[in-house]
Amino acid sequence: MANMSSIPTALRKPYAGVQMEGPIATWYARITRDRRDLPVVAGAIAERLPAGSAILEVAPGPGYLSIELARRGFTVTGLDISRSFVKMASEGAERAGVAADFRHGDVAQMPFAADSFDFVVCQAAFKNFPDPVMALNEIYRVLKPGASASIYDMRKDAPPEAIAAEIDSMHLSPASAFLTRLTFRHGLLRAAYTRPRLESVVMQSRFGGGELHAEGIGFELKLSKAS
Repeated sequence: MANMSSIPTALRKPYAGVQMEGPIATWYARITRDRRDLPVVAGAIAERLPAGSAILEVAPGPGYLSIELARRGFTVTGLDISRSFVKMASEGAERAGVAADFRHGDVAQMPFAADSFDFVVCQAAFKNFPDPVMALNEIYRVLKPGASASIYDMRKDAPPEAIAAEIDSMHLSPASAFLTRLTFRHGLLRAAYTRPRLESVVMQSRFGGGELHAEGIGFELKLSKAS
């Protein structure tokens, strides 16, 4: 992350996401059930870690990625602010026959001891955190020394054609596709980070820096805790 000293100080932001409870959580779970990137992300994580590693997913939503990782032999914990998602994810893991522990809680005050996890992952939620620096500091705290984290989210400069292709790939009903386009345009893009803004947030956290890779409509931010 170059030239970060010239980036203005990151400020606490208002919560930018929709409250994912009840019918809204059910709708979100339905439209994201067949996401094509889930096996890709799970496979990329699996290549980095030995079997049995302890993984924390922050804001796992319906739990699809956590369940996929549990299938691959990892010890998985999920922490979500939505009680609806905690219930859905727990039920999904039971149906899948895998052991994954989903808990209700806040990323800014995680109920885990320091140095607990070999890897932390967060997908499509970081832009909604009202105190992103505190969230990163908590992720740093719960990681074991020398362990790493990846944050996947939408980027502010996502090309319109890439967004359209992403929605098409979801194979939604016309009504759901319309609502999803509105969600992208009026919710996700507005909340998404620019590269300088995200770099500023990371610089102010205990991580101090990271590797940012943009692809398609999103990015992967790779972070590491000092040994």
